[in-house]
Amino acid sequence: MSDDYAQFTKGKLKLKTDSEISKKKKKKKSSKKNEEQKIAETDRDTVQIKNGPERFTKAEMAFKKMQEKMQNKRIKEKAQTTHKQQVEKFNEKLDQLTEHFDIPKVSWTK
Repeated sequence: MSDDYAQFTKGKLKLKTDSEISKKKKKKKSSKKNEEQKIAETDRDTVQIKNGPERFTKAEMAFKKMQEKMQNKRIKEKAQTTHKQQVEKFNEKLDQLTEHFDIPKVSWTK
């Protein structure tokens, strides 16, 4: 039986990690013009992302508007009730539930 497993190494699996070999990366020198161009390109990209109509269909836009409308409605409803009112409403709901899972009394003396 030991012959079957002779070809395998025993012990834990050793993985390559960065902690074993640490080489410092050389920093590339970049000019200010290149940095400004990169910043300008990223600004243009973010503006295009914010202008949603280019990447969303009409149905997606309508769905998104309805989602926002429903979310605003929920927020307004939550904001109208105070925490105390929410707790009272929750307690009333618990009182209306059946007590099927309550532990029955075992002893009549207590």
